[in-house]
Amino acid sequence: IQVQAEARMQELIAVFGEDLYIEVQYHGIDLEEEIYPKMAEMARKYGVKIVATNDVHTITNEPEELLRRQMLRSLRFEKWEELQPGDDQLYYRTNGEMIDWLCRILPVDVVDEAMDNIQNIVDKCDVKFNFDKHYPKFVSEDGRSAVEVFTEIIWNNAKKMFPDGIPEEYQERMKYETETMENMGFIDYFLIVWDFIHFAKSNGIMVGPGRGSAAGSIVAYTLAITNIDPIRYQLLFERFLNPERVSMPDIDVDFCFERRQEVIDYVVRKYGKDRVVQIVTFGTLQARGVLRDVGRVMDLPYAFVDSIAKMIPKELNITLDKSLKMNHELKKLYDEDPQVKELIDMSKRLEGLPRHTSMHAAGVVISQKDVDEYVPLALGADNNVVTQFTMTTLEELGLLKMDFLGLRTLTVIQDAIRLVEKSTGVKLVTEKLNYNDKAVLDYIGTGKTDGIFQIESAGMKSFMKELRPQSLEDIIAGISLYRPGPMDFIPQYIKGKNHPELITYECPQLKPILAPTYGCIVYQEQVMQIVRDLAGYSLGRSDLVRRAMSKKKGDVMQRERQNFVYGNEEEGIPGCVKNGIDEKVANKIYDEMID
Repeated sequence: IQVQAEARMQELIAVFGEDLYIEVQYHGIDLEEEIYPKMAEMARKYGVKIVATNDVHTITNEPEELLRRQMLRSLRFEKWEELQPGDDQLYYRTNGEMIDWLCRILPVDVVDEAMDNIQNIVDKCDVKFNFDKHYPKFVSEDGRSAVEVFTEIIWNNAKKMFPDGIPEEYQERMKYETETMENMGFIDYFLIVWDFIHFAKSNGIMVGPGRGSAAGSIVAYTLAITNIDPIRYQLLFERFLNPERVSMPDIDVDFCFERRQEVIDYVVRKYGKDRVVQIVTFGTLQARGVLRDVGRVMDLPYAFVDSIAKMIPKELNITLDKSLKMNHELKKLYDEDPQVKELIDMSKRLEGLPRHTSMHAAGVVISQKDVDEYVPLALGADNNVVTQFTMTTLEELGLLKMDFLGLRTLTVIQDAIRLVEKSTGVKLVTEKLNYNDKAVLDYIGTGKTDGIFQIESAGMKSFMKELRPQSLEDIIAGISLYRPGPMDFIPQYIKGKNHPELITYECPQLKPILAPTYGCIVYQEQVMQIVRDLAGYSLGRSDLVRRAMSKKKGDVMQRERQNFVYGNEEEGIPGCVKNGIDEKVANKIYDEMID
């Protein structure tokens, strides 16, 4: 064995020269005690540098750290013999600890050299992350620039939409949006999204009509990324791309669940498998799960651990600390039973830590160069390559995430369209359906809406029976109202719908904004319009207010209340009072927006 090792070392010296190091380490394992002194002798014989290393599995050698690595078959703190040899030394040791352990098997001068050489290697490591934008470039088949292709597509499509001439309002909005997108560097991004949607539609893969803030873009509409006319529905572009707050565009695209992968495969073929990677997501140790995992390693009876886990309240984002406050029986057990206390205390130390990795359901990164030039990669489930960083970190590093969502509802709709054509010979085109068909609206008002997207829950069925929608706008408002916050306005909305003569407005400026929703503030766009029309905000600045409210940022909301009511001369905001609106009325309107 030694002859083979020496021959191998000579080969490595020939390849790496002075960059070759031989590592030495000791964690109290017999085999290390036998091998590493011989390794050190061999390195000295051939003039190869020696470096001290430490096999690090945990940060400390505290019992809970060892548990986290599942190195203990049974957690009995007083019985350390249950550890595998060396397991309790595979932690991040100090210099003193390293020297102490290595001196047990190596001469002091060898240990000194090995420790000094750690710094030599550190000095050679120089990794810098580049936080510039690494957006992908659109590849046109005829070699034209992205801007040329982009401009041609949107204006040609607009002419087809308006054969009698593009209305002035639409032309102005298209020019403004195009200029903003070009200034923000997003032309390539929009063309890439247009390209894979175009591929899907050309190959009979059903694509959703558009969702989220992208529906506020007339360019997205003319590119057929969305099927929603933002001007008709008073949707605001600044909610999607705000020139006063540069942030990544985010277009979520729904595809037929069964054929979504075909679209991703097309993108991989077009931009290269090394530039298209799916995103990792981390599963964490949550309250119930961490109790079960810890109980298993502690060798506690399953039934006992299960009974404790079932005491955790079934609530979103519940924690062990919250559970102890909410469940008095659990708190009593924790105070009185040492085994329960030990289980919960250990679990609290591990709660929230990553448990496993999986692949993000929809997120895909398309980058300018090979993705591994920007971020580390890993093999995920089914040997799919995924980024080792999550979505938010990827965006900080200037990479662009795109969402390819698989929606079963689209598959159901596509199957229904095929069955209609098969049985009647009529081919339905969803974009050309009458969305104000009275028979359909009356049917939705019966509450028999099983299987109908977003209005099939028991609460929504009941609400639809009460609402009795008479237009698509009523359904849109209904879906928007049926969530915490706006839900409080449901009685006022229904009263206004049934008795429009009873609707009142706090000030005349509110009427054109709130008339479509019977005097109620329902949409985030209405918040933006109110702060713009009543207090003189720019649309970009009004989006910052909307964002603060949607994210419940109390300090920002309080600061903006002052600006909304009294204005801010330095920031160019006149304020409601200067625009002739009473101070009390302005504050009341602001309270309603927050609600």
